Amino acid sequence: MHIFHAFHFLIQFQMERFSKAIAAVKDHTSLRLAARTSLSELDVTILKATSHNEQPADESHIQQILNLTATSPLLVSSCVNTISRRLNKTRNWVVALKTLMLVRRLLHEGNRRYAREMFTATRRGTRLLNMSDFRDTLKSNTWDYAAFVRTYSLFLDEELEYKMQGRRVSCSSFALEEKDDEDDTEREDVVVPVREMENDQLFARNNHLMQLLERFLACRPAGEARHNRMVMVALYSILVQSFQIYSDIKEVMGVFTDRFDNLSLQDSVKVYAMANRVAKQYDVLDMFYDWCKSVGIARTSEYPEIEKISQKKLEAMDEIIKQKSDGSKHES
Repeated sequence: MHIFHAFHFLIQFQMERFSKAIAAVKDHTSLRLAARTSLSELDVTILKATSHNEQPADESHIQQILNLTATSPLLVSSCVNTISRRLNKTRNWVVALKTLMLVRRLLHEGNRRYAREMFTATRRGTRLLNMSDFRDTLKSNTWDYAAFVRTYSLFLDEELEYKMQGRRVSCSSFALEEKDDEDDTEREDVVVPVREMENDQLFARNNHLMQLLERFLACRPAGEARHNRMVMVALYSILVQSFQIYSDIKEVMGVFTDRFDNLSLQDSVKVYAMANRVAKQYDVLDMFYDWCKSVGIARTSEYPEIEKISQKKLEAMDEIIKQKSDGSKHES
């Protein structure tokens, strides 16, 4: 029995070494082909930043991509197309995850046009953040890693949707083609303080935030992926982002709590349903944060203290709704 296990382990070890060797050859071949076909400096740098090497991308490559596309709409479009092709062709979870991590960096630190280009490409069916069917077919025992790639891409997709909704105050987020020639690089987003928002704006904002939080919670890695450095690095960036998502939801719920007595019956019911959903999310979020702390992702001091929505508070909201309902019946 012991001999069988040892033999099985040896076979797995040799397969892993073989897979890594093949991956290294692929990277080397891609770069040689790039040199021969006169691929642009941008394309070559993207290949280097999304290599098969199971290590985070070299920061110099990321910075080079950001610098090359900082002021050129054409290079932004070219970059998005190259990334899309990379995601479409790869069956390797490392390449897919490194490419998605690059996407996130570009959305957060790159030219403002990235959001528009990526949103348009995704909604037209291009494989950019449509990774729901991604599988790593090159190596064994990669299900947990492929699952993380899928949930990570869903988080980025939801974040992109939220970002675009926030930019387009005056029209639908799906009507992008109407203003494709608009100069995004100069226009500033209009920021309305949360406490000055109308109730409909608050509902829309919080629905997006709750969905974004839901996507984050789904990114909790499982199985072998829980101990992988690449996964931990990818998770850290969105973990820190979740601190702000939690804070934003908390702010909206605070405004609704202050307004609750004066809300219409219909809006009160909507806020109550929202509070119930958020209460459940907070419970899961608290457990997720505990796990992240236990494996050393971020300093403990960075984490917010989750202020949970108590059952007593929910019962009080329910009682107020009943009083409003009774009052409306008497009036009619």
